[in-house]
Amino acid sequence: MKGIGIVRKVDHLGRIVLPKELRDLMSINPHDGVEIFVDNNAIVLKKYNPSCILCGSSYNLFYFRDKIICEECISETAKYVLAKQPQKTVSHK
Repeated sequence: MKGIGIVRKVDHLGRIVLPKELRDLMSINPHDGVEIFVDNNAIVLKKYNPSCILCGSSYNLFYFRDKIICEECISETAKYVLAKQPQKTVSHK
């Protein structure tokens, strides 16, 4: 991790402002999400890029029970579940 020589003070509500140069460098736009991590003694900020919990894809995403799943994994999971279901037979009288 390298320093960029910019210091910002925390305001009375606990906020800091990310410098424009840093936002531009990291392609962080207004209303983008930023993830916050703690790594040993460091606070790490990372631009939030939602992705599928199963395959990691960031395309065609859906929220299901507070989890993010892509359309392809939904389709594959449905096929798998249906293949495992016992086949029902209909008797004709």
